[in-house]
Amino acid sequence: MNQWHIGDVKITRIIEMQVTGGSRFILPDATRDACLPMAWMQPHFMDAEGNLIMSIHALIVDTGTRKIVVDTCIGNDKERSIPNWSHLQTTFLDDIAAAGYARESIDTVMCTHLHVDHVGWNTMLVDGEWVPTFPNARYLVAEKEWSYWDSVDDESQYGPILADSVRPVIAAGLMDFVALEHEICEGIRLEPTPGHTPGHVSVHITSKGEEALITGDCVHHPCQMAHTDWCSSADYDQDQGRRTRESLLENYVDRDVLIIGTHFATPTAGHIKRLETGGYWLDVGDSP
Repeated sequence: MNQWHIGDVKITRIIEMQVTGGSRFILPDATRDACLPMAWMQPHFMDAEGNLIMSIHALIVDTGTRKIVVDTCIGNDKERSIPNWSHLQTTFLDDIAAAGYARESIDTVMCTHLHVDHVGWNTMLVDGEWVPTFPNARYLVAEKEWSYWDSVDDESQYGPILADSVRPVIAAGLMDFVALEHEICEGIRLEPTPGHTPGHVSVHITSKGEEALITGDCVHHPCQMAHTDWCSSADYDQDQGRRTRESLLENYVDRDVLIIGTHFATPTAGHIKRLETGGYWLDVGDSP
């Protein structure tokens, strides 16, 4: 569990899984040979053989008066097309409780987008029914994001993701569809970062002059900072995703803004710096 303080805001990372290797399906350009020259990625984001290390986690943003979960991972008991993600039995909810957050205490769930590994714990299986995991929360999704997914004629091509993790929340009356620049509360606002999906957003946090950005999937892995053209195989629009990534990196480079990656392995957060050879890198306290 990582934890950061941005002014009066506390951000806590709850890990569902962290794995080494097996990332070629999502970042096909990130071969071991291509990654090994990026020595700055070791040991946190790449092992000695050039295998990428990635994490699936949720982030709890605690303002003192609001408790916001950003993205809800894969979830237990769910049938998924990726074998290692199917019918999970993890201690995720126990881990949230151990961090001091009973699921009933969460007042907001923010999904940066509606992919399988960002909505799973929206719901949980109770007596054969999918029910909202966080019964006292308002679940937020960008209206543009939902409009795209809701317009799909054949949802079965994506598996049961909407059926088991999104529509039950809507049926329970707990879902709000919001603008791409929606302000969740004072100091917590959305930042449009489209491309990975049509209505993808990042979450910008400001408190007492300090800032952080939770990326979502506009940057899956720090290697994409050095190679902005390394696009995800899951991107809805790879060209737009690359442009978004380049704009974000240029906007936040050399600024005192903590970048918290939604799939970045431990230590997960750092500051964007320029590489002398071109491109960017994530400074977590080491040297490139």
